Amino acid sequence: MAEVNRRKFLKVAGAGGLGSAAAVVAAPAVAQSMPEIKWRLTSSFPKSLDTIYGAAEVFSKTVAELTDNKFQIQIFAAGEIVPGLQAADAVTNGTVEACHTASYYYWGKDPTFAFGTAVPFGLNQRMQDAWMYEMGGIDLLNSFYKKFNIYGLPAGNTGAQMGGWYRKEINTPDDLKGLKIRIGGFAGAVISKLGAVPQQIAGGDIYPALEKGTLDACEWVGPYDDEKLGFYKVAKFYYYPGWWEGQAMLHLFFNLEKWNALPKSYQAAIKAAAHTANTVMMAKYDALNPAALKRLVAAGTQLRPFSEAVLDACFKAAIATYDENSAKNADFKKVYDAMKAVRGDDYLWFQLSENTFDTYMMIQQRKKTI
Repeated sequence: MAEVNRRKFLKVAGAGGLGSAAAVVAAPAVAQSMPEIKWRLTSSFPKSLDTIYGAAEVFSKTVAELTDNKFQIQIFAAGEIVPGLQAADAVTNGTVEACHTASYYYWGKDPTFAFGTAVPFGLNQRMQDAWMYEMGGIDLLNSFYKKFNIYGLPAGNTGAQMGGWYRKEINTPDDLKGLKIRIGGFAGAVISKLGAVPQQIAGGDIYPALEKGTLDACEWVGPYDDEKLGFYKVAKFYYYPGWWEGQAMLHLFFNLEKWNALPKSYQAAIKAAAHTANTVMMAKYDALNPAALKRLVAAGTQLRPFSEAVLDACFKAAIATYDENSAKNADFKKVYDAMKAVRGDDYLWFQLSENTFDTYMMIQQRKKTI
């Protein structure tokens, strides 16, 4: 009997010993997988633009919540660390670990950057999401971004934009000649073919330039943001559509070395938080733009559609610009070809489903039956 009890004791003690040892080993392992990390993120946008700047705040808050506040990302507005249009450079050189920006701001380094945000006569917002999340777009762009020591993720969208604010009416392509216009990204190369003089200016600097007459026209996003920036006070003609931005995707850029050093669980948290920011920003614009448009019209804004002649001239110039860049830039051609495939197939589908439904419902809206 004594021998049996001894064996039981050893068995229990052994089990307890192993359990204690496992606990001792597991605790540091968990701590190592959830380290306390603090990053800085510079935005390309001012705090006053709660839609776009706010997407970075949504991202940071979500990362903290997903990591039990172990991973803290502090947001800095444009100009607090670096100017808005230098955000990606600050990530590349390691000044900050991350930024929230528009990829097309850096098209001057390489026009391939434009596809991360928007290109003239490109995709709409749902098509862009389909391309990024389900059709290899994120990986395709990151194979390009890595040349600049960057890892990128979608993090917000404006949807289709307005065509901007003008001091005079634009009725024909000739009206664009000599026009000094603030316009973002690759679209500047397109509109310059029609004689316009494009300027790339950060959001917070546009109004003073328009007010002083340094600009004849400008575009930003749409009614909610444009009202905040006050453009209607100095230019009364508000054109649509923004043919250069059928959608405009924002990006989070991360220093590639810092990204690769993160625990896999933190990388997963960042991906989930970026996806959340992408969804929330688009929803916010759709919620806020209608009322803002009504206020702008009530304040005297004159809504104008671009004529078919203007759109056709711009489309022709865009195709020529794509062909020129594709002939001399292999990265550009690779991404452009991928985007064209998405655009061709999705517009084949959308014209049957989305367009016919939306068109019918818009007719009902004009009839005031809904």
